[in-house]
Amino acid sequence: MKMTRLAAALAATMLASGPVLAQELFIPSFVYRTGPFAPNGIPFADGFADYFTLLNERDGGIGGVRVRVEECETAYNTERGVECYQAVRDRKPLLIHPLSTGITYQLIPRASEDGIPIISSGYGRTSAVNGEVFPWIFNFPATYWDGASVIINWLLEQNNGSLAGKKIVLLYHNSAYGREPIPILTRLAERYGYTFIPIAVDSPGQEQGNQWLQIRRERPDYVLMWGWGVMNPTAIQEAANIRFPMENFIGIWWSASEQDVLPAGMGAHGYTGLNLHGTGRDYPIYEELKRYVYDRGLAAGTGDQIGTVLYSRGIYAAMLSAEAIRLAQEMYGTPHVTSAMVRDALENLKITEARLAELGLPNFSSEFEVSCQNHRGSGRAVVQRWDAENKRWNIISDWIEPDHELVMELVREDSLAYARENNITPGCVGRTGG
Repeated sequence: MKMTRLAAALAATMLASGPVLAQELFIPSFVYRTGPFAPNGIPFADGFADYFTLLNERDGGIGGVRVRVEECETAYNTERGVECYQAVRDRKPLLIHPLSTGITYQLIPRASEDGIPIISSGYGRTSAVNGEVFPWIFNFPATYWDGASVIINWLLEQNNGSLAGKKIVLLYHNSAYGREPIPILTRLAERYGYTFIPIAVDSPGQEQGNQWLQIRRERPDYVLMWGWGVMNPTAIQEAANIRFPMENFIGIWWSASEQDVLPAGMGAHGYTGLNLHGTGRDYPIYEELKRYVYDRGLAAGTGDQIGTVLYSRGIYAAMLSAEAIRLAQEMYGTPHVTSAMVRDALENLKITEARLAELGLPNFSSEFEVSCQNHRGSGRAVVQRWDAENKRWNIISDWIEPDHELVMELVREDSLAYARENNITPGCVGRTGG
């Protein structure tokens, strides 16, 4: 495939910072520090970069090999994300985090053909859980279908096990991301007897007057939100304006950050959402980050996002990547691993509480284990609620399980349909790294 002028320019820009040396581990970072989604993209990018800086400064990298992280600006635009991929693919990246469901969908066939693992943690194509069809795509620790199921299970707990006669609205970003939970929420509506009403919001999401007029007419018991960027605080402010009960307004883990609630002030009090990990600075790793990164002036950002939900998610994504690279080094007995070796490690990754504690992140996330048949891990999430007075998230549940049987049933249906459409013979590929 020929490179477009934008891809060529991106490649030239990234190469200008120097070629990737053989003794470096190269990880591109697809970011959006500009545009309407920047408030959400910046803290994630900062956390991702700071974790690898910590490994380089404290440990000399991973297995004694320094990590080279280079950012490529996508502005959360699918076309630009593909251009970023084209700019780095020939430089043999060990893995890629697209940080966008739309970009992930476009990269699945490309990266699979090129032999570059895609990690879409908590986003992307849900049916990529099936590693027999998508051997190069990993979406642990949970998918959007898990998230939707977890929310419904949470609501069942709050309603004595019955949602019959309830009305549930899904307010969603009108994109591949926002549409992802619709199939399972539809199936769950049939099972539990609630009325399901999906309402789309066009990107970027600043105009929601008509949607909230419809919500007022429908008078739902609950509103679920699959939003991103400016859509989230806009929706929360609209909900506050009509005095919708915030405890009944529940966001997926990409709609439950400080960036989403702070603009609404006290109006956001009680807003509820899912999370995949802990937040705040009360983890031992922050002592290490302060010593080796912040105090040395090496932090990626200004420091105002440290410990927030999305900064923590950037750390989490980097940690999972680093653990896969470390495992690949152990599996193949070399510090100089390839993308194929990292793929094999990703398919054998196991995150335990003991390992999290060793990393300075005790009780930070749920344990999970990856296999060929399950690239998504545990599927668990916690529910958190916003305390506007103290400006903090409080976790109000234990780890909640999704309906594993239903999620995997839908995964099989969709992944096998994809396999038929693309002439893929499902099966575990075994070791690809030699």
